[in-house]
Amino acid sequence: MTGEAQDSTRVEGWQDRAASLAAAFDNIGQDYDEAFPHKEGQIECVQRLAGRLPEGARVLDLGCGTGMPTSRQLVDAGFRVTGTDISPTMVELARRNVPEAEFAVADILDLSEERAYDAVIAFFSLLVLPRARIPEALAAIHRALVPGGLFCLSMVEADIDDVPIQFLGNQVRVSGYLRDELRAVVENAGFSVEDETAFSYAPASSQAYPEVQLFLTCRRVD
Repeated sequence: MTGEAQDSTRVEGWQDRAASLAAAFDNIGQDYDEAFPHKEGQIECVQRLAGRLPEGARVLDLGCGTGMPTSRQLVDAGFRVTGTDISPTMVELARRNVPEAEFAVADILDLSEERAYDAVIAFFSLLVLPRARIPEALAAIHRALVPGGLFCLSMVEADIDDVPIQFLGNQVRVSGYLRDELRAVVENAGFSVEDETAFSYAPASSQAYPEVQLFLTCRRVD
C-alpha cells in the first residue's frame, strides 16, 4: 500500500471514529457537567494562565464542551475566546452558556490556523485520541500559537492507549500517560513545561470513575 493510500485509509477510518465520538458526546450533553460539578484543577490552571496573558488576548478553548467553566472564565477575564468541539450538542450548550464567545463544531485534528492565538487550552480533549495521533494534534496546537504562546493541557494519568471504556453510558476510546511520559511527549512537540499540577478527582456519578488529573501549563518554544 502506498503512503498516499495509507493516508486515505487513515482519514476515512478517523472520520468514522470522529462521527461515533461526536454522537457519544451529543448523548452525554449536560450530563457531563452534572457528573463533574467541581473543576478546581481547570479553574486554577486558567487563573494561572490569565495572569500571564496580555489584555485582550485571543484564546482557543479546544474541546470546549459546554463552555463551563473554562470559556466562561476566560471571557470574564477579558479575553477574546473561540471554542471548538466535535459535538454539535456541546457547541450549542456552550453558545447558550457563554454567548460572548465564538463557538464552532470542529475536530481537534482539523486545526489548521497558524500563529493565531496567544493561548490554547485543551482540557481532557486529547485523551480521546490514539497515542499515535496525539503528537499530530500537539504539532497543530504549536502552529496555532504565536511565538512564545501558552498551552494549557489536562489529561487523566493512566498508562493506556486507545482503550474502550464506558463513560456516562456511552462507549468512548481513551488514551493516557503517566506524568513523566506526558511531559516528554509535550516537550518533544516543541513546548517547555512551566507548571505541573495533579488532582485526585472523584466524579459525582457512578458511571464515571475516580481519576488522577494532570494539568500542565506550557510555552511554545521556537
